[in-house]
Amino acid sequence: MIWSSEDLARDVVRRNSTGGLTLAQVTEAVSEAAGREQETLGELRSPSSQQEPFGWDPEELAERWAARHAEWRRVQALMQASGWDTYKPEQDVEGTLWAQEREERRAGFLARHAAHREQAADGLRADIWLSARAGRLIRALAARTGLTPDQVVAQITENAVLSDDGAVSVPLFTPR
Repeated sequence: MIWSSEDLARDVVRRNSTGGLTLAQVTEAVSEAAGREQETLGELRSPSSQQEPFGWDPEELAERWAARHAEWRRVQALMQASGWDTYKPEQDVEGTLWAQEREERRAGFLARHAAHREQAADGLRADIWLSARAGRLIRALAARTGLTPDQVVAQITENAVLSDDGAVSVPLFTPR
């Protein structure tokens, strides 16, 4: 998972606070999150709770509400310690640093994903099943060269030559 429950909770709190929230509103959010946390924990502990086939994972839901409750409590404590009448996300140094880090992680992920997609568009990804003999040979080559079995297979195919009569051969090469 790219985002933890804490990441998601911080994001929800920041989005819900963009217009600014009073201490009373934050206290209400703390109370609601505490209630939802207790409710989801109760459902999780209940022996009769069964997960719906397309519903939320009860453990994940409980974890998310616990994280949201903790984040609202952090905002409430920050407001009280700072003497703020209104919480605005841009005043929250810790929250702002977290949001910047999250955006950097997101941008990095998107860049890696785009590079992977570009590379994948030109390449081929295949899951193959080899005979026991071929599998042992590939694993032996991998162990000897320090490569992974996937890398060995990729290098063999990169060096394969197709002759005019349709015969496939692999000339001698040194794995890299």
